[in-house]
Amino acid sequence: MARTFRVVVWLAVIGAVGYGAYATRDRWLGPAERLLGYQNAAAPAEQAQGERRGGQGQGGGGRRRSMSQFSGPIPVLAADVATADVPVYIDGVGLVKALNTVTVRAQISGKIVEIDFEEGQDIKKGDVIARIDDGVYKAQRDQAVAKKAQDEALLAGAQRDLARFQLMVKSASGTQQQVDTQMSLVAQYTAQIQVDVAAIESAQATLDYTTIKAPIDGRTGIRNVDVGNLVSSSDATGIVTLSQIQPISVLFSIPQQQLARVNAASAAGTLSVQAMASDGQTVIDNGTLGVVDNQVDPTTGTVKLKANFPNEKLALWPGAFVNARLLVETLKGVTVIPSAAVQRGPNGTFVYVINQGQTVAMKPVKVRQQDDTLAVIAEGISPGDKVVTTGFARLQDGSKVQISTNPDQASPGAPATDDQGQPVAENDPQNGGSGSANAAERPHRRHNGQNGNGGHRGQHAAGTEQGADTSGGSASGNSSAAPTQQQ
Repeated sequence: MARTFRVVVWLAVIGAVGYGAYATRDRWLGPAERLLGYQNAAAPAEQAQGERRGGQGQGGGGRRRSMSQFSGPIPVLAADVATADVPVYIDGVGLVKALNTVTVRAQISGKIVEIDFEEGQDIKKGDVIARIDDGVYKAQRDQAVAKKAQDEALLAGAQRDLARFQLMVKSASGTQQQVDTQMSLVAQYTAQIQVDVAAIESAQATLDYTTIKAPIDGRTGIRNVDVGNLVSSSDATGIVTLSQIQPISVLFSIPQQQLARVNAASAAGTLSVQAMASDGQTVIDNGTLGVVDNQVDPTTGTVKLKANFPNEKLALWPGAFVNARLLVETLKGVTVIPSAAVQRGPNGTFVYVINQGQTVAMKPVKVRQQDDTLAVIAEGISPGDKVVTTGFARLQDGSKVQISTNPDQASPGAPATDDQGQPVAENDPQNGGSGSANAAERPHRRHNGQNGNGGHRGQHAAGTEQGADTSGGSASGNSSAAPTQQQ
């Protein structure tokens, strides 16, 4: 217990000595610097210490004064309240899809003997894509034709025999049974000829399959076979993929909450859709809404829409992701202001309106719609008013402002200016007081920065800054810290 008491007493003594040294630093700091050889720094230090004590006697301090040294009109940027027609869009992320896509495959088996397209070529419906060796299929067709000729000859002989049997029956030289049997044979040959005709048509169709043609208009991709390869109808990759990209489609999704709005708008007419680039500003192509899917995806709560685009510049490509923007409504003659003018507080949204006397007034507003650039105001302001768009850091209800055309002057750290655009100091219009306040802080920065060979640097800095003080206080006054912008 006695040991603990001694430790506490020693700590109290050390704390008291340290506090006393700090409180009397003005008395021993100067002699100590002279003893260590900082004679050049002594005079500015003493002057700064005297000014620091004077500043403390005024109840402020150079640092606190520098935070609020600027008064006068606050520089701001402003914009006029206007009326405009504002489009209302519904945005969604879409996937570009070819209007029609066909994988061209062979319908028969055989060897490729000719390829009649270039990769990436635009071709029309009916153009020849490739040819398969047709020797075997020509022989099959010729065989079917010959079989038909044979059956036609048999039919002709049977018809002649039938005519003779019919004459014999009339002259009682033959029987009716012979006539009936011959009539059946004629009917049999007639049916056989019909089978031969069908066989010829089948053989001709198979022969036609040796010439592979484009089923649609479109652009070819990278071919999957070369001349000499064997192909068949079971090949999964096919010969080439043909895609119709002019026009082209975009599939995109919107939240199910917007479905009723889209259906109501589409009932009044065809809706326009814009395909946007990744920056959200550039319009790639303009199209129309084609169809709304007949069901909502229960896993995501979205519904798919399909829009068609002419794609004349080939800016849309199958498989690419784009941002789709659906125009559902256009607000006519509404009040608009820049979105930067709308501020938010505990009681909701408000704006700073500039009055005739160049003072601002806070007015609550009701925002109907807002995007990155424009805000549609339902009530609170009217066309003809002027609102602040930049420079809210020190604004409050009733503040006097100066409308600036230079955006840099309305930045959060810019000082207030007078009618000639010069900065205005709060404590000294001639800028003398602020220079003294900042001079009081500089000796401490020099002293704290000295170590090692810092004596030479300290003497050089002291001489430089002393010259700066004698030249005028405006430069040192502008070096004070500006208030931080809070919006």
